[in-house]
Amino acid sequence: MFCRFIFVLFISFNAWAQYSYIDYASPYHPTINQRGMVVSQNIDSSKIGIEILDMGGNAIDAAVAVGFSLAVTLPRAGNLGGAGFMLVYLKERDEIIAVDYLGSSPRNSNIQDLFGVKLPRNYEKADRDIVRYGYKASTVPGTVAGLIEAHANFGRLPLSSVLKPVIEQARNGIKVSYDLYMALESSSQLKKNKESRKIFFSNGSAAKENTILKREDLAQTLEKIAAEGKKGFYEGETAQKIVAAMHNNGGFISLEDLESYSPIFSEPIRTDYRLHPIFAPRPPSGGAIVVLDALNILENFDLGRYKSNSAHTYHLLAEALRRGHMDRSRHIGDPSFYDVPVESIISKKRARELKKTINFKSASSYKSMSPDDFLEESKDTTHFSIVDEDGNAVSNTFTLGYSFGSGVTIPGTGILMNNHMNNFAYRYGDKSIRGRAASPANKFDSGKRPMSTMTPVMIFNREGDLKLITGSPGGAKIPAAVLRVITGVIDFNLGIGEATMLPRIHKDWPYEDLDYESTASSDVILTLTRGLGHRTKPANTMGSTQSIHIKDGFNHGYADLRRPNAGVAIQTH
Repeated sequence: MFCRFIFVLFISFNAWAQYSYIDYASPYHPTINQRGMVVSQNIDSSKIGIEILDMGGNAIDAAVAVGFSLAVTLPRAGNLGGAGFMLVYLKERDEIIAVDYLGSSPRNSNIQDLFGVKLPRNYEKADRDIVRYGYKASTVPGTVAGLIEAHANFGRLPLSSVLKPVIEQARNGIKVSYDLYMALESSSQLKKNKESRKIFFSNGSAAKENTILKREDLAQTLEKIAAEGKKGFYEGETAQKIVAAMHNNGGFISLEDLESYSPIFSEPIRTDYRLHPIFAPRPPSGGAIVVLDALNILENFDLGRYKSNSAHTYHLLAEALRRGHMDRSRHIGDPSFYDVPVESIISKKRARELKKTINFKSASSYKSMSPDDFLEESKDTTHFSIVDEDGNAVSNTFTLGYSFGSGVTIPGTGILMNNHMNNFAYRYGDKSIRGRAASPANKFDSGKRPMSTMTPVMIFNREGDLKLITGSPGGAKIPAAVLRVITGVIDFNLGIGEATMLPRIHKDWPYEDLDYESTASSDVILTLTRGLGHRTKPANTMGSTQSIHIKDGFNHGYADLRRPNAGVAIQTH
């Protein structure tokens, strides 16, 4: 009898041991290591970042290589002709620097030359496609200056070494993925531009899946940048080609615009969420305002007492998000042109006032709130997160605007241009509307940077150690994606894989719809609709966060499954 008990106990112990080994808390497994890690929307670009780290480069060197590489591997969003925001964390100095490399509107651009009519009175007569597609749609590109000056200030390796593998990648070509093929096929603006057609199409058809797409033109442009730095893009032959193309096609960007462009280095804005310091870029990043504003509001509720997928959680997320969007809809723009009341907007006092307007039992109406009480953006952006073995880190989000931006490729350069002129508020002064199109802070002016929802963030733990790096594409839905990951990790103590794959919701202002992903529980959506009065609407997936969660001395990297070809790359030796 005793022997039989020992035998049963032995069998039971072995079964438990095997069970514990093969089962995990979540099906969304992060990649774990203790050295350098790169998470981006394209695994081949992530691997180039690791190549730079293996050469002795730091996180900033790797970020520069990844940023330029994404122009090759993810041309609909990665870019030389676009703009973005970067956060740099220097471990030894315990310092965070925000880099604003948004582009500004050309100095000789004006409303009359853009639309041919006076706005906002004649808005209905204006052709809005002028600032969406073609040569007039572009602000001065900021990406190259942002990456190059970040490298000059904080990098370790020579620029030529950092860009060498990217130049080889462009010259040797990449294998066209299904995702890239479909993106090309669905981008009508590319087909309207002669140079873009020459690069991405053959006999009217997009480059086929599994064929090799070589970018010799882009490789040559990158060689000039590697040799001459910022001047290799904003002066000399490349700049002259940009200006000539603009001049020949009615565009506005001049040689003076290019030569005078500089990114802005500053301290990031900050809030503390449940004693976790959280950093994000300054305006004109409106997305950062939404995220920090929403977190401040949520801090007034014990979110952790509910399940991560409960109707109560979604309700509070929705109400916090729309108040954050409301605050960015009037008073967020280029600080050089408008006195942005950042400290008032992201103050704890403001959050407590907004918390009082949230009814726990019903959805709020946009008419019940105003952005003045305290005094269609594109989804094709991309984000990457990097940490090196010394603890330095980069959180970077950049974009062309629409997928493939304006559709314009500058002849002989391989440079796809942005369509960020579309991001200004052209209906300023129109009292018939309440949305962002009439924002006084973001009204169009020449030489001005438009508001953006790009929101790279860094979160530290209560002891002051770096805890989470994340960000996302998604246009106006970027804050929803970023907020969901942050609250998943902090409020619900989830691993980064599970926090990333939580169903996402989005609620803007002054719009009433609550958008939700198809993975959300139908019962929860029914409660939000019938029980709480939200006007729910199914939506496509929201964003594509690329995150690194640092805990217990290990990096946990996770590439969002919502968009294909993303990946985590790590140092292994």
